[in-house]
Amino acid sequence: MKSKNFFPIRVKILLATLFIVTAVVSAITYQMSALFHQDKKTYIHDLTSLVAMGTSAESRTILSGYEDRLRVLGRTMTSESLDRKQRTELLTAYFQEFAGLVGIVVYGVGEEATSVFDTNALGAAGIVEADILSGLAERPFLPAELVETRRIVENRTVADALPMLALAIPLDEDPANPKFRSVVGLVKLDALQRLVERSQVFHGFVVDRNGKLLAHSDPAALAAGRVELPVQRTDLTAAAAITREFSEADTPMIGGYADPRYADLTVGVQIPQSAAFLASREILKQLTTVALLLLVAAAVIGMVGARRLTRPVDRLVQATRKIGRGEFDVRVEVSAADEIGALSDSFNQMVQELNTRDEKLEAAQGALVQSEKMAAFGQLGAGVAHEVKNPLAGILGCAQLSLRKAEEGTRLHRNLSLIEKETKRCKEIVENLLRFARQEKAVLELTDVEPILRDTAAIVTHQLEINGVKLHVDHDPDLPRIQANANQLQQVLINLVVNGQQAMGEEGGNVRVKTQRNE
Repeated sequence: MKSKNFFPIRVKILLATLFIVTAVVSAITYQMSALFHQDKKTYIHDLTSLVAMGTSAESRTILSGYEDRLRVLGRTMTSESLDRKQRTELLTAYFQEFAGLVGIVVYGVGEEATSVFDTNALGAAGIVEADILSGLAERPFLPAELVETRRIVENRTVADALPMLALAIPLDEDPANPKFRSVVGLVKLDALQRLVERSQVFHGFVVDRNGKLLAHSDPAALAAGRVELPVQRTDLTAAAAITREFSEADTPMIGGYADPRYADLTVGVQIPQSAAFLASREILKQLTTVALLLLVAAAVIGMVGARRLTRPVDRLVQATRKIGRGEFDVRVEVSAADEIGALSDSFNQMVQELNTRDEKLEAAQGALVQSEKMAAFGQLGAGVAHEVKNPLAGILGCAQLSLRKAEEGTRLHRNLSLIEKETKRCKEIVENLLRFARQEKAVLELTDVEPILRDTAAIVTHQLEINGVKLHVDHDPDLPRIQANANQLQQVLINLVVNGQQAMGEEGGNVRVKTQRNE
């Protein structure tokens, strides 16, 4: 009877396979993804630091070049050995060579500031010299501070059309010198802007000591003028570069920051984590795709394997059902040298033994039926023999009386002798039938086989001859008596002879009963 909650073993195998494969693939995918992400994170941090240090070094180089040129320009403007014409020619040449220079202002103690400007650049931006000079006057660069710091760089943009920085350097070492002079150069921010815009991946920027942007690769951030740094200036002085992870406008970022060791500037490069880990996400997608393909392959392989594994079990189930219906001629193919193959082989042996037992049972049932038939025949024969015995006794008595009165040698005497002989024979057969049908207890005793054979032949000879079968009895006269029950032994012999006659069919034949002593 099939269970209502039947759950095929192949489904169990498939689910177990999928579970194991899913767990293993998930663990491997997670581990690989985590390792790759960590490796990528370390790489991005290192790369950000390297880019920050590289940008810092290049910005220092640019500003150092500005400083050297401004020092030469300051010496030229304050040189007393040059006349006005020579000074003008030299300054014109310097301005042509110094790309991005907007103007230069020389300050002296107790002296008016001396300045030279690129009027074309100022005119294009819509400003004049006074606008720049007034801004410098409002926030002057103090001599003592210049001597201490050696240089100051600030964003001193007057008009958005002309973003520029002010680079202030001392021309003398002693601020108490009555002839102390300093130079302030006003330079366009184009070179620094090109530097921070060079990377296609990172957002770069340069910040002055006041937190104002000198350059930024993002125009929107540059327009704001300032940027919030996730690091402190004091942290940058102790390391070549620092990397930080932070959020900017709810966007996770990775930033690298470096101190160019020049005028307290700060150089930074930043990259959104989404862009930094784009390759990680692609790798994760590929790993996920591979994992899904592995799951599909595992499902297919598991299904095929489960089907192949459970197919012999299905054959065993079908064969078992046939056996339940009494069909013992089934055989299960042994297709594998494993536990299921051993089970199939044992099943075949069991079926063979069941088939043998069934055949023996059928034979025993046939013998039982035949025995019952013989018992019924014996009872019937006993009744018939009992009824026939008395008439036979009367016939025999009459024949014997008539035989005494008849003359010997006459036809009547011969006929009466024949009647007497055959009547005795019939009487003997009837007595054997009565003896055969008599119910006796199975008492074993020394029994002579020869009389039993003779009585058996007397009982069945007539029936055998009717069916065209001739009985031959070959008795060993030296056969000793045996321990047996005479009646049961005779019943067995009658069954054997009758079975032999029935097995010959209508064609007839010979039945031989032979006794022989086994040494």
